[in-house]
Amino acid sequence: MPALTLVNAVLLPMADAAPGAPDWFVGWMRVDESGRISGIGPGSPPPEAADGPAATVVDAGGAIVAPGFVSAHSHLFTSGLRGIAPGSTLYPWLQAMSEVFRHADAEAMYWSTVHGALDFLACGITSAYNFTQSRVSWVFDPATARSTVGTVHPPEYLTRQFDGAADTGLRVMTAIRLDDEAAPEPEVLGTFADMVAACAERTPAGQHLGASVFGAVQWAASPRTAEIEAQVMREHGIGNQAHFLETAQDVEVQRAKFAWYTDAGVLGPALLLGHFVHPTDEMVTAAAEAGCGMVWQATSNGRLGSGIADVVRFARAGMRIGMGLDDQSCTDQSDPFGNMRLGMYTMRALHTDASVLMPREVLRMHTLGSAEVLGVADRVGSLEVGKFADFVVVDHRAPGTGPVWDVYATYVMACGLRNLKQVYVGGRLVSEDGRCTGPLAADVDDALHDRITRAARAAGMHPALNRDARP
Repeated sequence: MPALTLVNAVLLPMADAAPGAPDWFVGWMRVDESGRISGIGPGSPPPEAADGPAATVVDAGGAIVAPGFVSAHSHLFTSGLRGIAPGSTLYPWLQAMSEVFRHADAEAMYWSTVHGALDFLACGITSAYNFTQSRVSWVFDPATARSTVGTVHPPEYLTRQFDGAADTGLRVMTAIRLDDEAAPEPEVLGTFADMVAACAERTPAGQHLGASVFGAVQWAASPRTAEIEAQVMREHGIGNQAHFLETAQDVEVQRAKFAWYTDAGVLGPALLLGHFVHPTDEMVTAAAEAGCGMVWQATSNGRLGSGIADVVRFARAGMRIGMGLDDQSCTDQSDPFGNMRLGMYTMRALHTDASVLMPREVLRMHTLGSAEVLGVADRVGSLEVGKFADFVVVDHRAPGTGPVWDVYATYVMACGLRNLKQVYVGGRLVSEDGRCTGPLAADVDDALHDRITRAARAAGMHPALNRDARP
C-alpha cells in the first residue's frame, strides 16, 4: 500500500493527552506503507515527515478526522433482520430471530455477516467484537432461564461467518460459544479449540484482533458452564464477554447466576459484562474491585425495552466502559453517532444532570474505551504513532452545522452519518459517502435478500415487501 499524508484536518486523536497539551488540533497525519500511523501533529507536516517513498496527499479541507469507531459488542450475522419483532422485548424478539437462523445454511450465514460487516464500515465502525451465531440453535425458556438444543449445524455454519467478516476488511475479535450443554465435554473442548484456531487461520493477521469466549452463563442450567468457560480462558489465554442481566424478566434468577462466575474465579480484567442493566450494588462493587469491564448497548437496550444501564454509576465504581452497536436487528441502524447521543442523553435524564456525561467522554467510550476493554488499545481506538491508521473523515459543514463553539460537542451532538464522508482502514479507503468501495459491495444486497428470505420462509415468515418493493 502506498504511504499517505493527511493534511488540513481537524484531528481528534482520542489519545489521553498530557496535562496542558491540546487534545484536538488542526494538523496532519502520516500513514506508512504498512497502514500504521508514523507521524501526527499540529500545523503542516515537518520536512522529516516527507522522508521515504512518495506519499499520496489527502487534503481533508478542514473536516474533522477522528478514530474509526470500535463496537465492543456486535452480532454481525443479524444484518438481514432489521425491523423484526418491533414491539417485542428481548426473549420474544430473540425467538423470532432464532427461528430464521435455525433454517439458514452456511452461505446464508456468510452473506449475512458480509452485509453486517460492510454496513459497519460504511457507518465508520472499523473494529468490532463479533458474537458469532452458534452452530447450535438453542430454544430458550424464560420461565426457567434455561436453554434446550434445537438444531446442530455443521462446522461450516460457523467458519463461514469467520470468512464473511474477514473478506470485508473489518477488524474483528471473534466470540465463540462453547455450547457445553449440547455435547460431551471432551468434544465441546476440542471443537472450541478447533474454532479458535480456525478464526485465526481464516482472518488476515492485521484484521484478527483475537478470539474470545461467548459467555453463556445467563442461559445455562448449571454452574458447570462458568467452570468450563474459566478453563478455556486459561488454556487459550483469551477473554470472555457475557451477556448478563440484560432484561428485567426473571431478574432474580439471572442475579443468582452471578455467583457462578464468582465461584469459578472468572471475575477479573478478562471478563466483560455485556449489558449489565440490572445488577445489585453488591455486584457492581464486586465487578469493579475485580477489574471487570462493562460494554454498553444504549440503543438496543432502549429498542427492546430492557432498561437503562447506569454507566455513570459503574464508572464511578471504577469499572472500565466500552460501547457496542449490538445486533443490527435490534439497533436497526449501525449508527455510532446515534448510539452515543441516545446513551449520553439517557444518562443526563436519569441523573437530572446535563454535565454527568460529556461529549468527549462518550466518544472515548466508543473508540479508545472500547479498545481498552477488549485489550486491543495497542492497535486501535486512537490516532497515535504505531497504531493502525483507522479513521473517519466527518465534514461538519456538509450539511452545515453552524459555527463550531466546542469541537467535541459539534462532532458528537451535531454530526451524524450524513456528515460522514470517508472511512479508512489501515490508510486504505473502504467507504465513501456511505458506500463501501470493496468488491463484495456490488453483490451483497442481492445475496442477502435471496438467502435470508429463503431461511425466513422455511420458518413460516415472509417479508412485507419483496426486493422490488412490492408486497
